[in-house]
Amino acid sequence: MSTPMESPTVRPYRDRGGPAQPLLTVDNLVKHFPVRKGLGGKPAVVRAVDGVDFSILKGETLGIVGESGCGKSTTARLIMGLMPHDSGELLFDGERIGGRELPWRDFRAQAQMVFQDSYSSLNPRMTIEGSIAFGPQVQGVPKRQAIERARSLLARVGLEPARFAARYPHELSGGQRQRVNIARALALEPRLVVLDEAVSALDKSVEAQVLNLLMDLKQEFGLTYLFISHDLNVVRFVCDRVAVMYLGKVVEIGPADAVLANPAHPYAAALLSSMPSMDPMARTQVAPLAGDPPNPIDPPPGCRFHPRCTLAEAVCRTDVPPLAPVDPLHRVACLARQPGSGHVAAPALSVAA
Repeated sequence: MSTPMESPTVRPYRDRGGPAQPLLTVDNLVKHFPVRKGLGGKPAVVRAVDGVDFSILKGETLGIVGESGCGKSTTARLIMGLMPHDSGELLFDGERIGGRELPWRDFRAQAQMVFQDSYSSLNPRMTIEGSIAFGPQVQGVPKRQAIERARSLLARVGLEPARFAARYPHELSGGQRQRVNIARALALEPRLVVLDEAVSALDKSVEAQVLNLLMDLKQEFGLTYLFISHDLNVVRFVCDRVAVMYLGKVVEIGPADAVLANPAHPYAAALLSSMPSMDPMARTQVAPLAGDPPNPIDPPPGCRFHPRCTLAEAVCRTDVPPLAPVDPLHRVACLARQPGSGHVAAPALSVAA
């Protein structure tokens, strides 16, 4: 019989700031990919991530949503160090990731990632048990203890070790493989788990099972999630806060209930209006968005959303909107929501007493 997984309370990692300090802070994160304009053209860059700022509180789930190509997955890979960032700072529990105080190896022992493609994420030549036990062994856990932990986690994610431990990835279904990937991510007893479209390739019945499993594991092991998805219904179900990205920038971030029920940014509102309704009387008569996203090599000046925005005015074409608060927990990068911005729809400036 497999032994139970060690309690997260016995981890050697010290909670340096208590519950009030964010677990992960992303400060002005930038990643540009060099390209050339046309055949033999002059060098240019794709602004995949262009100054992203957010933080994740301990024990919460932060969702990141946006169109394909907005920089969601690139942001996740930069956080995990799967590619180097050009500038910006990453802090984990108050310590700079990649610095002397928290090298990448030590950070990855506390943060893991679950990818969208459940098959290519696993080594086809390794058994399921071996794949889960590999990470702990690399971090110095004895082989026998790593195997016991792998079997315990297999049972926890709903895969009987006696039946599945010796199988190979091609012998499992997509949902079963994703459960294996979740177990592998938990094998190092992380504090942060990055889920990059972790359920988008699954059919709806399996998706619901995996989502419920993720919610249970979060409570059981005291996890913090960064949840990336294009499905707003899933984000509404699992996330405490939501960040909306557009063309490499965060344009709105706040509590999930506020952002998804009453979005302040026109792009977030368009995303919500694009969701199909089950009510046959509530058919979409007008397209929520017109045109394609601008070229990330040469983004428009001012607000990057202004070529597609119904609220756009002259000031939107020249001024870059900051990510400013509309209430203490809700920030938005839209001149129409910021007092004194010069936009006709902007709220009036409050006069101090």
